[in-house]
Amino acid sequence: VRSLLDKLDPAQVVAGNLVSTQIDAEDTLRLVASSFGLRTKDVEKSDLLLALEAFLVSVSQQGKRALLIVDEAQNLSARAVEELRMLSNFQFSNQSLLQTFLVGQPEFRETLLEHPQLEQLRQRVIAAHHLEAMESGEVEPYIMHRLKCVGWDGKPSFDARVFAELFTATCGVPRRINQIVNRLLLLGAVVAVE
Repeated sequence: VRSLLDKLDPAQVVAGNLVSTQIDAEDTLRLVASSFGLRTKDVEKSDLLLALEAFLVSVSQQGKRALLIVDEAQNLSARAVEELRMLSNFQFSNQSLLQTFLVGQPEFRETLLEHPQLEQLRQRVIAAHHLEAMESGEVEPYIMHRLKCVGWDGKPSFDARVFAELFTATCGVPRRINQIVNRLLLLGAVVAVE
């Protein structure tokens, strides 16, 4: 998500990022407004919605798109997800004022499918993707790519056997691979300092 945000052109897209999702529905709305730089303290919900709509209209009038990225969406309650869906009602000149990109673990898919009150959200989903576990041969290129994205220069190097072990330990699940490699690199840094 951070990489996506870094690549967005601020001349074309105004992005808000929501990462704290273990909150109730009204606090979700406050965090959305705050992510776009709007004042939320001591503001009634109706005024908050009006301010958010005015902000989104202003963004649209500047020829930009507003994008909200919600990470860890699996932690949202059904009411909070519905609150986010309601934001898609903001329209200006027959154009939706806010695009929302929900990123979550498989539990989020279950939330979407199991709650009848989320039918309207399901109808508004334009695209969905479920990241499957990697095959054994995909682990090494994946790790090398991620390391290069953060400026890795080949040091430290990895024994080729590490990638097979990582695959076995993680079943190819990207999040697990990331966690283990992060810990390995941290351990390597600590040992190198000693």
